[in-house]
Amino acid sequence: MKARITRAVAAVLRSLALGAAVAASGAWVHVAQAQAQAQAQAQAQAQAGTPAGAPIQLALIEGMSGPFADAGAAVERNLRLGVERVNARGGVTLRDGRHTLELVVFDSKGSTEAALMQLRAAADRHIGFILQGNSSAVAAALVTAIERQNAREPDSREVFLNYSADDPALTGTNCSFWHFRFDAHAGMRMDALADVIGADRSVKKVYLLNQDYSFGHDVSTLARAALASRRPDIAVVGDEFHPVGRVKDFAPYIAKIRASGADAVITGNWGSDLSLLVKSAREQGLDTKFYTFYGNSLGAPAALGDAGVRRVIAIAEWHPNAGGVASDAWYAAFRARYRAPQDDYPVLRMEMLVEMLAQAMTNTGSADPTAVAKALEGMRFDNGFHPMWMRADDHQVIQPLYVMQMDKVGTPGVRHDNEGSGYGFRTVLELSPQSTVPATACRMKRP
Repeated sequence: MKARITRAVAAVLRSLALGAAVAASGAWVHVAQAQAQAQAQAQAQAQAGTPAGAPIQLALIEGMSGPFADAGAAVERNLRLGVERVNARGGVTLRDGRHTLELVVFDSKGSTEAALMQLRAAADRHIGFILQGNSSAVAAALVTAIERQNAREPDSREVFLNYSADDPALTGTNCSFWHFRFDAHAGMRMDALADVIGADRSVKKVYLLNQDYSFGHDVSTLARAALASRRPDIAVVGDEFHPVGRVKDFAPYIAKIRASGADAVITGNWGSDLSLLVKSAREQGLDTKFYTFYGNSLGAPAALGDAGVRRVIAIAEWHPNAGGVASDAWYAAFRARYRAPQDDYPVLRMEMLVEMLAQAMTNTGSADPTAVAKALEGMRFDNGFHPMWMRADDHQVIQPLYVMQMDKVGTPGVRHDNEGSGYGFRTVLELSPQSTVPATACRMKRP
């Protein structure tokens, strides 16, 4: 990066009015004095925790309108909390002093084409850090576009920080140096769910129902493989895909599940496609278990109600009833920031993304995307209750995973409910980071 005079230096130069005072014989003396005073001022600012430079912008490209707007708003809340907590400590420390972080929201409307247009808008503003996750199809398109952008304009590179797009290929055969995933991928999630399904001898027949795009097809393929490995006696009695974000009435799908005689449904659905599915199951009185990737997500527990008690199983990197003093304190801080029941959807990995990014910037003293990307490779981070590391081989984060079961608040293991619904989740299986490490097919090309 080209050297530039800091605001502190400029302020001191103006205060000394060097333009009027500098003479040919003494110009360098005055400049040296100005620089010394500017350095002293910058050091004082750093010690006082006062940001010395312009905010470092992070571009959130997500569907803030359209069928998944609620999911986009939940993402923004979680990322904003992470940014606020970093800024409350004084921001990040770069070589020229402290800088705050600033979250800039770009609405993709849930569309791949719109997301690419917003990526261009972020590039035009020279924002080097792109955040997205609510669609693996969008994520794959962004990875390709960022690869091209960085090759074409090496002085304006971008890093893609992915908090939810779980297609294994993103850190597998289609891995990129410029992409980092802070969530467990679909294979890691499916393996954890399959451990629980395998131990449930009441499950004899399974119906697979997923969204019709890359991630949904991954869930289907991975579920079949996991069941064949752990419980070859389980029959897959249905394997169906539906349009993403377009189904308003899942009653016909529930009727098919009932007719199949399935004991359990495995689904990777998220957002309104999940809440509408489980709502229809409740209304139709479907008495089967739901093994889900996101059954604890926004709106789902309230939509299920009593029908979900001990029937809905979900998986996440953390949940409010995980337990422990530090975990409880973090959840209390989230609820203090977002008091409305409908906002009660904390996603720990999103704050951890911001924390690791801030740490990478501070470690390198730079907000240059290439330097930050290199610092993120292999980084380990522990907030006191959630240890994790970013595997350098493929940029897949390794962290704990929890399989959990829905129940009424107040029952053993369920101290906190979701969104004021009266229903929460208890841990049925906790996996250490070491036990979640997957194989990888990544052959990464580094700059």
